[in-house]
Amino acid sequence: MKTIAIYPGSFDPITNGHVDLVHRACKLFDKVIIAIAQNANKDSFLSIDQRVKAVETAIEPLTNTRVLSFDSLLVDFAREHNAQIIIRGLRAVSDFDYEFQLSGMNKRLNPAIETLFMTPSEEFANISSSLVREILFLGGDISQFVPESVKTILLHSSAK
Repeated sequence: MKTIAIYPGSFDPITNGHVDLVHRACKLFDKVIIAIAQNANKDSFLSIDQRVKAVETAIEPLTNTRVLSFDSLLVDFAREHNAQIIIRGLRAVSDFDYEFQLSGMNKRLNPAIETLFMTPSEEFANISSSLVREILFLGGDISQFVPESVKTILLHSSAK
């Protein structure tokens, strides 16, 4: 049986920290699904189609990945795709409390799902999508925080 992991998030936008985790997860699992959440309660900078395209271009060289969007419970999405693992990134201790609660709730909803917490490589530990958006909005250079293909999408989107 293939081990399938899901790496969920809003990825608005995907950052070098996210890409780092995807690369590392691809070494651990047969298949990694990057699951982009369509959250109707959250205003997104990029549309769902733009986020899917940005993620696809950022991880293009990887062959054991798939990029999908979802608007359901994560555990239901995982079940639909035969995934056994949910990957969650932790940048700081402050992320842990929320992620721990989420992990427990997912486990109650689907006991067959395991959550794996991964920390980013040190050089990516302080990068967040919200900080990248803020730097972009204030006219700063985001080159060191996102892949070049994502930077192009962001600059095009912010020009509108």
